[in-house]
Formats: sequence, C-alpha cells, structure tokens
Amino acid sequence: MKKSLLSILALATVVPAVSEAANIGGVLGLLAQASDLINRLIPFIIALTVLFFLWGIFRFVIAGGDSEKRKEAQGYIIWGIIALFVMVSVWGLVNILVRSVNLDNTAPPAPGLPTSAGYFITQ
Repeated sequence: MKKSLLSILALATVVPAVSEAANIGGVLGLLAQASDLINRLIPFIIALTVLFFLWGIFRFVIAGGDSEKRKEAQGYIIWGIIALFVMVSVWGLVNILVRSVNLDNTAPPAPGLPTSAGYFITQ
C-alpha cells in the first residue's frame, strides 16, 4: 500500500513538470526548476535532522532509569549527529568547489551595440 502510494505521489509530481517542460524552457528550464526545488528543500531537510536529534535528546531525558530506552535514544542522537555532520560537510565541500573553480551560473553581459557615438553598453 505504501509503495503504491509513494509511486502515485512521485508520478503526480513528475508528470506535470515533464509535460510543462516546453513552457518552462525545455530540458534546461526543467533542470533549473529542479535545482531551485532542491535548494529550497535543503534547509527543510536540515531542520528535520535537527528535530530528529532533539527528539533523541528528549527521549533520552524522559527514559529515566530504563537502560533499553536510553540506548534507543542514544541511537537517535548519534544518527542525528552523523546526518548533520554529513549534510553540512557536503554542503561546505560543494561551496568550496564552486568558489575555487569559479563556477558561476549567471549569464555574461550582452555585447554592446554599435551606435554613431561609439558602443552602447547594456547592463
């Protein structure tokens, strides 16, 4: 049931985007929208990971003297820390790569058009 629900949800989100690819600038426009969506989801995913970590701390505190519940809560805490470390590290490495290789996704300015007084600079 869950698998079919997830596949229906995935199709419901992907099919309209693909069918509208001509209206958004073709494949490059679709990739730009996918990149925008990913950039908007990253802070949300990091926030969910922080909540997962805090949930582990909460479970650890309310476990009291029950060693089994405390061990389970420690697992939440450890995996929350690992997930945060991996996400922030990858984010940092990608930013270092983008800045060191000078990857810039902005379009260069259009060349100037000749006029009678010289060149007209468009900016």
